[in-house]
Amino acid sequence: MSVTATVPRRRRLAVAAGVSLLAIAATGCSGLGRTAVGPVTYTTEREAVIQVNSPSVRGCHRIAPAGAHEVENGTLVDVILYRTRNCTGRGTTYVPTRFSDVTAPGSGPWRSYSFVH
Repeated sequence: MSVTATVPRRRRLAVAAGVSLLAIAATGCSGLGRTAVGPVTYTTEREAVIQVNSPSVRGCHRIAPAGAHEVENGTLVDVILYRTRNCTGRGTTYVPTRFSDVTAPGSGPWRSYSFVH
């Protein structure tokens, strides 16, 4: 076996290994099934404290039927709070990661939330 024959073979193996690692990394970073690492904690109008751990970053998340008057975003992703059950309409509130928010008196409870991603 000559030295010149092993160099192209090593390059091919290196390229194949690099492509494999790139494919694995791309699969691991896909948004499918991604969660907002950490808890979303809220207090309902009836003073019940509810904690949702690592919810999906996709879609609209409904809050308990009574709604919430205090929300703490303990996740690594920013949250938008809505007064409707389907994450639509006016009167939204933006809560950055590691922050919390309390409703103003008479403004009504939050009924759903979604993540900014």
